[in-house]
This record gives sequence, C-alpha cells and structure tokens, in this order.
Amino acid sequence: MNVLVFGQGGREAAIIRALNVSPSVTEVHVVQGCAALEKQALCHSVDYKDTEKVYELIERHNITFAVIGPEQPLADGLSDQLRKKIPVFGPSQFAAQLESSKCFSKEFMNKFNVSTAKYYVVTTVEETLAAAENFQPPYVLKADGLAAGKGVFICRDLDELQTSAEKLFVHKVFGTAGSKALLEEYQQGWELSYIILTNGKDYRALPLTQDHKRLKDKDEGPNTGGMGVVGPLSIDEHLNEQIIKDVIEPTLNGLVQDKFDYRGALYIGLMMTENGPSVIEYNVRFGDPEAQVIIPLVDNDWGAIMYEIALGELPDIKQKKLHVACVVLASEGYPHSPVKGVPILGDTFNETSSGYFLHAGTDNKEGEWVTNGGRVINALGIGSSLPEAVRNAYAQADKLSWHGLQKRSDIGKNLL
Repeated sequence: MNVLVFGQGGREAAIIRALNVSPSVTEVHVVQGCAALEKQALCHSVDYKDTEKVYELIERHNITFAVIGPEQPLADGLSDQLRKKIPVFGPSQFAAQLESSKCFSKEFMNKFNVSTAKYYVVTTVEETLAAAENFQPPYVLKADGLAAGKGVFICRDLDELQTSAEKLFVHKVFGTAGSKALLEEYQQGWELSYIILTNGKDYRALPLTQDHKRLKDKDEGPNTGGMGVVGPLSIDEHLNEQIIKDVIEPTLNGLVQDKFDYRGALYIGLMMTENGPSVIEYNVRFGDPEAQVIIPLVDNDWGAIMYEIALGELPDIKQKKLHVACVVLASEGYPHSPVKGVPILGDTFNETSSGYFLHAGTDNKEGEWVTNGGRVINALGIGSSLPEAVRNAYAQADKLSWHGLQKRSDIGKNLL
C-alpha cells in the first residue's frame, strides 16, 4: 500500500516511523512535510486546501489511503474531501467539532450523559466574572476554538481570570477561536490520557498514558501542548470499568445516535477525581506527544490497523511488554513566543536500541539544524520498566542542546 500522511509535527513523525516498518506499506508520502521528514518519506509541497492538486497527487502515486495527523485539517473538512477518492483515517468535519468547538463538545457530553465538569458559556469579560460567582477558585477558562493546545487558562483568583478573559475577548489573542469560551468548574485529581481507535460504533483501547501539560517542574507555569508523556499506565480494573461505563460507552452511543462519520483515533483527556472520571476534553486525533509513546507500544502492523479503520472495520490490538517515555525539548519563549532559527548542537538523528529523536519543530538551514517551532524535538526512551524508560529518555535528551532550551526534569516522577 502507498500511504499519504498530512502533517509535520512530532505526532506525524511517530506515525511515519511506524508506517516505514509496516510490512503492508510500500511507500509513505507526506503533504506539507518538513526537512526532517524528507529522510523518512516522499514529501510534497502541496497545500491540503488545494483539493484538485491533492487529487492529482493521489492518482499520480497510486495512494491507497490517507492519514490526517493534526486537528486543523480535520476541522477544515479534509477527510470529507479525500473520502471521495480514497479511504481516510480521520473523522468527518462534523465529528471534528468535538475538538474544534469546546462548546459543541460540552453540549454533546451533556446530551449523552458523559461525565464532565460543570460549565458556563461566556462571550465577554463581564459574563465571565458574573459566572465565576458560581464557582470557587481556581477558575478554568477555555477558548472555544482551536488554539494549538494553548487556549486554556487556569486562574488562581478573579484578577487572573479577568486578565485571561481580556486576552480572549478584548485583545483577541486567539482570534475567532476565542470569540466565546467555557468557564469550567476546577476539578482536583490526576490526569489520564485514554485514547481509543474507533469506527464510530465499536472501539479498541490503546495503551494508557499520562501527559505533563504545564511548562515547568511540579506542574507549574503555563499550559502547553504537552512537555512529556510516559506509558503504559496500569490502572485498577474497577476504575477502568467505571471509565468505560461513564465515559466510553456514552460517547460511542452519542457518535452512533448523532450519525458521526468517525473513523480514526479519539483522544479522551480525563481528570480522575474523588467522584470518579471526568472528561476534560476530546481530541479527534492522536494526542501529541501521547502518540509518540503509544505507537511504539503497539505490536501490530500500523499500516494495516489504520487502513482497516479507514474502511470502517476494527482490528484487534496487541501490546508490547515495553515501557516508553517522551521528553519534549522546547524552544526559548515557548509557549507564548517561541524563538526560531537557533542552532541545535548535537546529532538530531542519533539513535540507539534504547532511545531516539523525533523532530517536531526543526528546519535545516545550509546544512545546520535549527529550531523552527515551540516544541522542537522529542527525546524517546524505551525500557523494560518505567524507571528505565525515563532514564533512557533523559539520557537521549542530554545529547542535544541550544540556547534557551526548555525541558522538564520530572517527567514520570509522580508515577515513579
């Protein structure tokens, strides 16, 4: 099979790495890839919104099916256009609203009795402060639309809440994505990334992982797209049954009842509270950097898995007896104003049996690798135990440096 992948970040690098070793895959092509991916796939500088050129690409290279990595093309309806020609791993534009609109997502959860936090929809600073009277601090304010994982503000008091609301509604830091927002009840607990593969009716659970969203150690600093992940997690069987009953089953029931065309990965971000699991958010694709950990934990041909799901089928999943850890190396200024063009010191393609790199936001300038995004490179560690995987990830991370590099030193520490 010839596969066409859309996207150029760390998640897509992990997908392409897996497809390259899939027995069922002959060629891997990428639309709007990056310099690092040219070493792993055939890259094409075609705008995914240029439907005719994408169709020409599909026909010219005899593409069997497509995999859409990032959320924006899904929100723009790319899967609907591609399905006129080939099977697609990725949900429809209508289903993608589960991620592209926080308000749509909450309404879906309420409609189908999916466990989640109480909330109010707000559109002004005044509405936000008025709604805050119904909650105790800290306050959680979420931009409605896509904001690259940076649209969530956790505010310690009303002053911080007002400042955050002003960023959304007055200064419009996220443009139309912040024209309305959710003010949510803050929930205390620990986070769990529960990602499933689904054909819109049934599902297969992937290995469980834990993301680290805050920029700094001890979960301090601003929210980011994710600074590191470890997996697999083992949870109590009773807790898993509760997640299935209160979250997974009602979610799938909603997909069926509302007739969502859903063929792909569904990320369910959970807060495990004293009252049980509660959904923080849905993502309509693999998490990033969760995918970087989950994909190497699955002992299957990923090309065959994705193709079957694109056809509306559902393969069985086998898990390797391994542990994987991912440490994100971020640029100076991330997440607000990442500094680009900084030379990276070290071999960015160094790989051993216990560790390797995935490029997420790099570029090559006259033979030199430089930073070209917020989350620059993922350092992956593999081990027979979680402590070993974490040690190997940090040993891998230590092989690179650049001015202003940011990374957490406590990825997986709570589990260790």
